[in-house]
Amino acid sequence: MKATYLDPAVGQYLFAHTTPPDDLLDALTLETREVAGDRAGMQISPDQGRFLTMITQLCRAEHVVEVGTFTGYSSICLARGLGPGGRLVCFDVQEKWTAIARRYWEKAALTDRVELRIGPAADRLRELPADRPVDLAFIDADKGGYAVYYEILMSLLAPGGLILADNTLWSGRVADPTVDDAGTRALREFNDLVMADDRVTSVMLPIADGLTMIRKH
Repeated sequence: MKATYLDPAVGQYLFAHTTPPDDLLDALTLETREVAGDRAGMQISPDQGRFLTMITQLCRAEHVVEVGTFTGYSSICLARGLGPGGRLVCFDVQEKWTAIARRYWEKAALTDRVELRIGPAADRLRELPADRPVDLAFIDADKGGYAVYYEILMSLLAPGGLILADNTLWSGRVADPTVDDAGTRALREFNDLVMADDRVTSVMLPIADGLTMIRKH
């Protein structure tokens, strides 16, 4: 369970009362565990995946961006929430893990909705056309890059558009003053950046490892 700040019994109850993933997502989870080992923890949790699909549907997003794709679980959830003609553009630096994502996009019949761009997101995000605003963006990549990705996405985001940032509770370490590693510092700085940004309204949700929802005015 990613929400380590929750009582385990509460976490299990939460999972038991959330629509479960289908067989394809279960298979992807299993394969990710087999091939990625300890890195499999980078994959989002099933309840978070369900939330991504629902929020994409609810905001009727047509142009969605993902920064950090890994083996593809979150991208499948986002793409499944798109309406007709909707498009998801994914950014990642790893061919190894995204090769798995590509296979599962095909199995999920989503290849016509998803585009993958390999390379540093700080560079490649700037290639997105300014005349097609982003409706929804999901950031789940290197924590030190969050502030950079956020600023680029804010310049591309439609008024009323959303940015979702993952891992913003960082297993509760952001609230522990005795923890001072680089990743924790980066997330604290990002969380403070969002709170001080008068261009947005935000709420930090205790979903999985913390998910911050940011709406541009």
